[in-house]
Amino acid sequence: MGYLDAASTEPLHPAARDAMVAALDAGWADPARLYGAARRAQMLLERARAEVAELLGARPDEVSFTSSGTQAVHLGVLGSLRGRRRAGDRLVAGAVEHSSVLHAAEVHERDGGTVETVGVDLLGRVDAGAFAEAVSRPGTALACLQTANHEVGTVQPVEEVTAACRAAGVPLLVDAAQSAGRLPVPPGWSVLTASAHKWGGPAGVGVLAIRKGVRWRSPYPEDERERAPGFENVPAIVGAAAALRARAEEEAAEGPRLSALVDRIRAEVPRLVPDVEVVGDPDHRLPHIVTFSCLYVDGEALLTELDKAGFAISSGSSCTASTLRPSHVLEAMGVLTHGNVRVSLPRGVSEGDVDRFLAVLPDIVRRIRSTLGVH
Repeated sequence: MGYLDAASTEPLHPAARDAMVAALDAGWADPARLYGAARRAQMLLERARAEVAELLGARPDEVSFTSSGTQAVHLGVLGSLRGRRRAGDRLVAGAVEHSSVLHAAEVHERDGGTVETVGVDLLGRVDAGAFAEAVSRPGTALACLQTANHEVGTVQPVEEVTAACRAAGVPLLVDAAQSAGRLPVPPGWSVLTASAHKWGGPAGVGVLAIRKGVRWRSPYPEDERERAPGFENVPAIVGAAAALRARAEEEAAEGPRLSALVDRIRAEVPRLVPDVEVVGDPDHRLPHIVTFSCLYVDGEALLTELDKAGFAISSGSSCTASTLRPSHVLEAMGVLTHGNVRVSLPRGVSEGDVDRFLAVLPDIVRRIRSTLGVH
């Protein structure tokens, strides 16, 4: 199987596996207790917290672990809005944010808040000027912007937006799920979220970092004082920290290699397949993601045929792939939404995997089109 869906889940890094196996024996106890086994678990937990904090540019006491990146986003958005109710009820977000941000925004609206969505250009980049204007309006409590888009890979102008938020006195939540471990985390954020399985850590570990001085109040019941209450999965958190460290150390070599393979796919797909639109910024992008859309092709049929040919690939939004709804990202960009394919290259993917994908794709698209009477 050629696995080309790393934007959904990066395969478990060997460093994570080794760290988790070691921590299963030493970190099984409840780190909140006082006996010896619990203290050992607590030591492992705090060591992992310090490592993740260092790699993300935070202080250890600013970092909490959640059960997923989605939970981290929900807690970050709703908790920040709740903590800043006296400042206002306006939320500003980019139009191509991950669905977890948009769903939290819908909850905020249902509770009486207001949401302003800032549009993007054809490459999927948010309009920094429009974003700055939006956050400067009275009553803005929070702004949200991803570091890079999860579907098309376009890097967002986080530093420009950060400066605008700072000038307006508005905290900025930065969703770094796709870029953590691949690109440096932009400075100046107020709240940061990430997800371990995107960088080769185990599934079930999210990161929520909240800067000191940022007002935040839990959306959970009043007696829950922790940001993410519950029993931490210490072995998984230890594995997540080990994977993030390893991924960051490998990126100097692996990032350019993957980026060159993506450049090849971007160039070859429209040459080999007629009526194809490659989307996203060709230059200012994540190193491992390329997305294209095929006219006269059903996306689900295309994925099914690629699966039969031995390729695991996603189409459109990873959170709406099982529905008939078009990708909100592609719609916001104003580009073709039909027959969409997101190729995302995992660590260690070979040039041969890319060669094989490019070899089978044209015939698969031709056969699907022929069933619809398109030649």
